[in-house]
Amino acid sequence: MAPRSQPPFGDDLDAPPFGDRIELRGLRVLCVVGALPHERETPQPLAVDVDIYADLRRAGASDALADTIDYGAACERIVAVCTTARAQLLERLADLIAAELCATQGVTAATVTVMKLRPPVAEDLATSAVRITRARD
Repeated sequence: MAPRSQPPFGDDLDAPPFGDRIELRGLRVLCVVGALPHERETPQPLAVDVDIYADLRRAGASDALADTIDYGAACERIVAVCTTARAQLLERLADLIAAELCATQGVTAATVTVMKLRPPVAEDLATSAVRITRARD
């Protein structure tokens, strides 16, 4: 299923979808992303943060991996998207990651933050980032 681009939770765009979540922070990956000529040729370091929304009650009761979202597998899927997408915009890369996560059984929504760790600007900027939230249709 394709993710919805509008959040399912009203007018507050920063409010998360209702429910439990698995938080993944600081996944580092090298990938080609950017619109500048040198960014189209040379992989650059990114950090990805993800909140995966799902009902985790069954896993809490059973203590079984089969009853939750496997975050190791989620990390592998995120890295696969990053290394193959060759997106020009962080917005596009974040959207592709969210779509991949929302296609996972049990996932109801995903918030994805993609950060360039070496933004291509003259100023002393630590990171540039995009954060999006998408819900499963």
